[in-house]
Amino acid sequence: MREENLSRLSTTKISYNTPYFLNYKYLFEDLQAAISKHAKGDLLDIGCGNKPYQPFFEGKLSSYMGCDIIQSDKNQVDIICPATDIPLPDNVKDTVFSTQVIEHVADHRKLLSEAFRILKPGGVIIVSGPMAWEHHEEPYDFFRFTQYGFEWILSEAGFTDIEIKGNGGKWAMVGQLTLNSMRSSFAKKSPLRKLLSGLYFIFRIKWIINAFFSWLDKVDKDYSATLNFVVTAKKPIN
Repeated sequence: MREENLSRLSTTKISYNTPYFLNYKYLFEDLQAAISKHAKGDLLDIGCGNKPYQPFFEGKLSSYMGCDIIQSDKNQVDIICPATDIPLPDNVKDTVFSTQVIEHVADHRKLLSEAFRILKPGGVIIVSGPMAWEHHEEPYDFFRFTQYGFEWILSEAGFTDIEIKGNGGKWAMVGQLTLNSMRSSFAKKSPLRKLLSGLYFIFRIKWIINAFFSWLDKVDKDYSATLNFVVTAKKPIN
């Protein structure tokens, strides 16, 4: 049973002191670019949580509706339902948005078929999901997606004009997973880990790693590995 009122992402403001800076930096940038290019009309946010991305859509939409399987801690969910069974008619939304949700849906193909059904012909889906991340929101963590995996499942659902963007390259991935691994180790109780955790904060290791690996990702671009993908696709008019 999923726990109600879990704390969810509530802001897109980040700095080098943000624990997941390297993950969010590129994800947020690429989501904003996709939204700027494609978002329009009436939108459904599948797995909306606290609707942290709603400000990205300012001035672009007629309406913003969110659904999720549980209510968020800030009470932002409009429709409580599974992503695979959304109580909306066919062909009613111009945009479907779903970010960092698809890996938590066991029947992810049904999520995409619901998005396809709800979209008007010519409508657009904007979806993101991870390629590299540790288990999270366990036990409801089922999949990781490559570029080709995303392309296949969206094509299979009937979408066309598929565009896929890796969010940062291998150095952003290495830096973020290094920080994640360090925090995971510090959470285990031992005198040595307590000492290392203290040094981590005293010497601002998080800030240094975030700054260094974001610089390295800029000067040595390599998208053979990435943390996440942002994908856009269209429902055919005919």
